[in-house]
Amino acid sequence: MDDASAGWLTLPYMDWRDTRDTLHMYTQVIGKLRLALSPFEPGWANVPLYVTARGLTTSPLPIGLRTFDAELDLHDHVLMIRTSDGQMERRPLGGAVAEFYRDVMDALRRMGIDVAISVHPSEVADPIAFPDDHTHATYNRAQVQRFHRVLSRIDLVMKEHRARFRGRTTPVHFFWGTFDLALTRYSGKLADPLPGDSVIAHFSSDAEEVCAGWWPGDHRVSSATFFSYAYPAPPDISAVTLPPGATWSPDAGEFLFPYDAALATSDPRRAIRDFLASSYEGAARLMGWSSGLTTFSEPDAPSH
Repeated sequence: MDDASAGWLTLPYMDWRDTRDTLHMYTQVIGKLRLALSPFEPGWANVPLYVTARGLTTSPLPIGLRTFDAELDLHDHVLMIRTSDGQMERRPLGGAVAEFYRDVMDALRRMGIDVAISVHPSEVADPIAFPDDHTHATYNRAQVQRFHRVLSRIDLVMKEHRARFRGRTTPVHFFWGTFDLALTRYSGKLADPLPGDSVIAHFSSDAEEVCAGWWPGDHRVSSATFFSYAYPAPPDISAVTLPPGATWSPDAGEFLFPYDAALATSDPRRAIRDFLASSYEGAARLMGWSSGLTTFSEPDAPSH
């Protein structure tokens, strides 16, 4: 194995589909805490979770003059809820979503945190209300650890891509509705959302943007895949030159690059960065964005 490809793991969707779906619902429960308690930000930037060295976190959330966070530790397999006044609750991961939801809300009440969340999952087919969800109950620890190891590597590559942009950009964050890691760059210009969009889509598409990310597969695309798209999509976007293995999907309206295609190269990290850079540069050029947004010199490393 080439040194550059060492440490990269496969993530076959069908091998961990049931565990993936249960974990997805766990992230929805804690993600809805962010939705309920954080002030709204453009592009729904107040709702995602963030990748940590151990799993996924809400980051600190306000509750009166206190804060708390909730972190899914995907290696010790425990949910930790911690407050700024020193309280902590732990709940082992595993079991049906109904029990997980009940235990989370009970723990919050014990900590003096009064919050109501929507119990209906977002952006999924055939949603089951959390208190009634005994269907999603599979949790394989080894599969979850493998997912986090893949996710954490992709997170760091996407942060390298983010660092090359001079304008406004979101953090690299994990959307619990669509269960994907994403990063959005903005030109600073507003855009008209398409009429008839859902409230989620409406406030996700009211600014000119180029978004890129990665999802681990679902019932629609049953393989882990990188994606990139521009809004509003410029004419001739399908003609953008992409690295080998990447394609334009007219059905999705996105550039797609299978995760397995990146793994098949001698340097997956470079292959991912090439896809992110080429899809952005091609779309941005067609949209008339300044090349200065990604052109700048880096300082020399300090000598001490």
